[in-house]
Amino acid sequence: MNADPAGFPVTRTPAGVARSARGARDLAVLDARISGCRACPRLVAWREEVALVKRASFRDEDYWGRPVPGLGPADARVAVVGLAPAAHGGNRTGRVFTGDRSGDWIFAALWRAGLANQPTSTHVGDGLELTDVRVAAAVRCAPPANAPTPAERDTCSPWLARELALLPRLRVVVVLGGFGWTALWPVLAGAGYRLPRPRPAFGHGVEVTLEGPGGPLTLLGSYHVSQQNTFTGRLTEPMLDAVLTRAVELAGGRADRPGAAASG
Repeated sequence: MNADPAGFPVTRTPAGVARSARGARDLAVLDARISGCRACPRLVAWREEVALVKRASFRDEDYWGRPVPGLGPADARVAVVGLAPAAHGGNRTGRVFTGDRSGDWIFAALWRAGLANQPTSTHVGDGLELTDVRVAAAVRCAPPANAPTPAERDTCSPWLARELALLPRLRVVVVLGGFGWTALWPVLAGAGYRLPRPRPAFGHGVEVTLEGPGGPLTLLGSYHVSQQNTFTGRLTEPMLDAVLTRAVELAGGRADRPGAAASG
């Protein structure tokens, strides 16, 4: 496995992704391997073009321009899975759901649920800490028109599979949008979970509990925090809060917000 100029191990084929993901011993290793992935030529070309051309309002910033790893601790009982990084969000900042309006929504909601120490995520090093939740995307590179292909989704799926496997306390997965919902089923089947037939259709508030080798795992559906949904009112803050409140309940109770003063 070669390394790129920044030192990240480079993976160039779908088979290489599967091998590299399977061999990651912890989240730190996995994150580094995700960051060096070059297995989808269309996505590589797009993310790097965006990072070079930039948006005018960010012209003085250095874009990440790489696949975006997940964020959150290994002892998380809740995972939140979205679609893919935004071209001028995660692809710019190097942090999932960070630097765009979708991130504004999800991190504010995580803060209200007691899973984050602050309601904003603007850049790496801004002081954000997550407790009891891991945030990730089904596809790790920013795609043209925010639309990964099925082949790109499948190539990327071993990263998500290994990430979830490295969360031994995982009890709940909040899935943002139908793309993530579809992407998750083969990942869970490969992990040994017994899937219902027919598979439940995606919908906001849909709740499905699966039995597997690590015990029960509940999937919760939520409309994605895209501007298309939030600007039109299809997804409101109370709707998102209700899903995350339910996730915390199913996971075993409210976490202590990181950085919060102890009571009593």
